[in-house]
Amino acid sequence: MTTLAPLTEQDRAPLLAALPGWSAVTGRDAIHKRFVFADFNAAFGFMSRVALQAEKMNHHPEWANVYNRVDITLTTHDAHGLTTRDTDLARFIEEAAAGLTR
Repeated sequence: MTTLAPLTEQDRAPLLAALPGWSAVTGRDAIHKRFVFADFNAAFGFMSRVALQAEKMNHHPEWANVYNRVDITLTTHDAHGLTTRDTDLARFIEEAAAGLTR
């Protein structure tokens, strides 16, 4: 099993710059983004796609869904902070949401 270390400030800057709309979570080494879809079906379909990828990666988001809104927070609990696993999953999430969000 590979041990990941939290990203340094120097490493995270370009990775986060490529993830528009993701922001740092106050008081945690994590990133967050809210996605808004046309309706519940679109939000749930998006969550299903992300869930399948998260399972493949063995890296699961913290998330909440209310009707057409999905809030996602990413951090690597084993590393106690933000790692490339989070930015990789965030990139997939962006691709999954493309064209579906308001």
